[in-house]
Amino acid sequence: MHVSFPFGKQLLLPALLLSATPLLAQTTPPKTNDTTTPLHLLKPDYPVPYGQVKAEEVKQVLDRVYSYLNTATPAELVDKKTNATLTDRRKFVPDAIIRSGDFRLTSYEWGVTYAGMLRASETTGDPKYAAYTTSRLKFLSELLLYFRAYQTANPEAPTPVRSVLHPKALDDAGAICAAMIKTQRLDPKADLRPMIDNFMTYIMTKEFRLPDGTLARNRPQPNTLWLDDLYMSIPALAQMGKLTGERRYYDEAVKQITQFAPRMFNQQKGLYMHGWVQDMAEHPEFHWARANGWALLTKVELLDVLPADHPGRPAVLELLRAHARGLAARQSGSGFWHQLLDRNDSYLETSATAIYAYAIAHAVNQGWLDAKAYGPMALLAWNAVSTKVTAQGQVAGTCVGTGMGFDPAFYYYRPINLYAAHGYGPVLLAGAETIQLLKQHPYGINDSSVQTLK
Repeated sequence: MHVSFPFGKQLLLPALLLSATPLLAQTTPPKTNDTTTPLHLLKPDYPVPYGQVKAEEVKQVLDRVYSYLNTATPAELVDKKTNATLTDRRKFVPDAIIRSGDFRLTSYEWGVTYAGMLRASETTGDPKYAAYTTSRLKFLSELLLYFRAYQTANPEAPTPVRSVLHPKALDDAGAICAAMIKTQRLDPKADLRPMIDNFMTYIMTKEFRLPDGTLARNRPQPNTLWLDDLYMSIPALAQMGKLTGERRYYDEAVKQITQFAPRMFNQQKGLYMHGWVQDMAEHPEFHWARANGWALLTKVELLDVLPADHPGRPAVLELLRAHARGLAARQSGSGFWHQLLDRNDSYLETSATAIYAYAIAHAVNQGWLDAKAYGPMALLAWNAVSTKVTAQGQVAGTCVGTGMGFDPAFYYYRPINLYAAHGYGPVLLAGAETIQLLKQHPYGINDSSVQTLK
């Protein structure tokens, strides 16, 4: 149907449209293109914080972790039946236990935590972190005296210090022993030597070995090497060399690293396999992230104290650099590393990422790795890790304890848990060393990317 308008009204509509055109042009933003906008300055949508890391913000994360752990790991002896605190050490109570907390004070994971607390005090100047370690280790030393006679008469009794008095695996001995030696070196008056000597006797003379002397296990298969065992032995050996001045401990530490590597380090990938079995002609080579973390951390720990003139030092340093190159090639865009390092469809894991952040930053600070090449990588890793520390100071995204597997599903579907103790020590180490990295090698934004400023 045709509708006619009076002449005046026919002119009115086009006039209104024409008069609105300038208004529309004024409210429409200019097109974003290469001539109107410096596109290279557009802010990307990064999945984790990106840019200059501030030491005070790093310390805030460390403080949250400290506050949680200081509350969640009481150093208190109680009666298991009544839950009453036992203050009189002269009266022995067979049912005495450490008051239940979220974590065990004698585990290898807590050996890493003790070391992380010590390093945090070194780099921040805040004594409370080191006090956490010294107070807990002094407490364990007191319990050793309390339980010694009873444990000797009842070797299998599940006392809180059974693994200290009668270690049965490298997990019982190495990591916590290394932390004890570091504490003893910082405080010569600390009464930790009886525990240290007992652990070292186990590592040096009682742990199962292959015929060539390589530390091994008979699980899950006979004559098996676990990459984890590098960390469960070598840092303690190295620290014992530093404590006593006896070169045999350094020699043993270098021997273990150099005998593990030909069996387990893939030179082409720059990664270690998790496990090696003597009687297997082929190995599936699962490059589990946290085990690679233990191996990297071990080399850093050894180089920290290995004498400059030791003939094994160049080989250890070259292994460190080759491993760092392999890891650098596999860092994800979010800063994390995957549970299986060369399988990007496996999940992103926190504890391994934190270990790499610490070890790489520490190697940069020590001059073993190039600051321009590896510093930004370590800072990105710290930024990623910091997003996994909750407001309460708990660490999320950590894989639980993991044995050795022969198929990918085993590693892909290992659970993650806030109470996986493996995440806390590495986060403390990573934050502490990031602060030191910022002191020694200031970084900033250069042409939109994080780079060293000098």
